[in-house]
Amino acid sequence: MIELLKAFDKFLWGLPLIVGILGTGIYISIKTGGIQFRKLSFALKHTLGNIFEKDHDHKSGDISPFQALATALAGTVGTGNIVGVSLAILLGGPGAIFWMWLAAIFGMATKFAEVSLAVLYREKKGKGFVGGPMYYIKNGMGNEKLAKAFAIFSGLAVFGIGNSTQANAIAGVLKENLNINPLITGIILSIIAAIVIVGGINSISKVTEKLVPLMSILYIGGCISVLVVNYSNILPAFKEIFLGAFSPKSLGGGFAGISIKSVISAGIARGVFTNEAGLGSSPIAHASAKTDHPIRQGLWGIAEVFVDTIIICTMTALVILTTGANTRANVDASALVSKAFASGSSFGPMIVTIGLSLFALSTILGWAYYGEVSIGFLFGEKAFIPYRIVYVIFVFLGANMDLGLAWTIANILNGLMALPNLIALIALSPVLVKLSKDFFKDPERIRKSSEEYKSHLK
Repeated sequence: MIELLKAFDKFLWGLPLIVGILGTGIYISIKTGGIQFRKLSFALKHTLGNIFEKDHDHKSGDISPFQALATALAGTVGTGNIVGVSLAILLGGPGAIFWMWLAAIFGMATKFAEVSLAVLYREKKGKGFVGGPMYYIKNGMGNEKLAKAFAIFSGLAVFGIGNSTQANAIAGVLKENLNINPLITGIILSIIAAIVIVGGINSISKVTEKLVPLMSILYIGGCISVLVVNYSNILPAFKEIFLGAFSPKSLGGGFAGISIKSVISAGIARGVFTNEAGLGSSPIAHASAKTDHPIRQGLWGIAEVFVDTIIICTMTALVILTTGANTRANVDASALVSKAFASGSSFGPMIVTIGLSLFALSTILGWAYYGEVSIGFLFGEKAFIPYRIVYVIFVFLGANMDLGLAWTIANILNGLMALPNLIALIALSPVLVKLSKDFFKDPERIRKSSEEYKSHLK
C-alpha cells in the first residue's frame, strides 16, 4: 500500500498536475491579456505600496487587505521556500530555478483569478465572510458535489501539509541545531497554535500581519549577508540558472546526468508547492478581506506569488549557488541549505533555524484557518471547536513522529485539492474577464457598494 501511494503521488505530481496547473495559468493569462505583465507595476504599487492605507468604512469584509495577504503568505511561505528550493536544485540542477520562475509568472495569473473569484462568490456567515474554491464552485458553477470534494480534500490536507509536517520540520531543525527535545517543541507549538487559532481569522490575521513581515525581513536579511560575502559569484549563479534550464549537461560535473525533463519537472513542481497557485488554499484567506471590488483583492494575489517565489525562493537559490553548497556530494535537501548558510556566514545555522521555524509556524497558523473554513462548509460552525482541538493535537503529534508516509499522503491530498479548483477556474474565466474589464475602466474609483460590480455580470 505504501509503495502504491508513493507511485500515485509521483504520477499525480508528474505530468497531470504540471500540465494542469501550468496550462491553467497560461490559459488565464491569455484570457486576461497577460494581466500579470500589463498590471504588475500597478498591482505592486496598489498592494505592497499601500500596506498602510486606512480602510474605507464602506468596504465589506472582516480584515484588511494586508492582513488577508499576510494570512495567505503565512500559509504559502513555509518549508518549501527553504527546503523545497534546495530539493529542486538537487533534483534538477540550477536550471530548475528558471522553471520555478516560469511557474510563478503564470501562477500570478492563476492566483489573481482564485482570489478575485473567492471574493466575488463569498458568503456572509454570522458576523463575517467566508469564501474560497468550495464557494465559487458551488455559487459560480452550481456544482455542490465538486465543491464538497474540494472541501474534503482541503479539510484532510491541513493535517498533513499545513500542520504535522510543518511541526516536524521545526522540531527537527531545533533538535539538530539547538538540541531541543522534540517533546518540548511539540508542547510549545501546541500552546501557541491553541492560543492563536481559537479566535478564528481575526486572531490569526493579527498575528500573521506582524509575523510574516518580520520573518521575511529576517530571512532576506540573512540571505543578503551571505550574498555580500559571495557577491562575485552572483552573476555566475544566474548564468548557471539560465544555461541549466535548457542545457544542464553543459554545466558538467554532477549536472551532466540531469535531463531537460527532470529540470522542468523539478522546477515547476517545487514552484507550485511553494506558492500554491492553483491549489486553492490561500484564496480562503483573501475571501475575508475588506474590499470594494474582487479584482482589487485579486491584485494582492499577484503580489503574494511575487513575494513568495520571485523574492524569497530566489534568495534561497542564490545563497545555495553562490556558496557552491550544491556541488557537494551526499547532501540532502535540509542539510544543503544549512551548509550553504554555514559556509557563507558564521550566523548561517541560526539563520536557517530561525527562518525555517518561523516559516513553518506561520504555515501552521495560516492552514488552521483554511481547514476551519473547509470543515465549516461541510459540517457547519458546530464543528469548529472539535476541529481546533484535533488540529492542536496533530501539531504535537507531528513534532514527535516519523512522517515519511504522512508527506506522501499530504502531497496526494494537495494534488487532489487542485483538480476541482482548476476545473472551476477555467469554467469561470469568462466571469473573471468581465470583472477585470469593469474594474480597470476606473481602477482608482472606490465602489460605494460592495455589490455594485455584480450588476455588470448579469
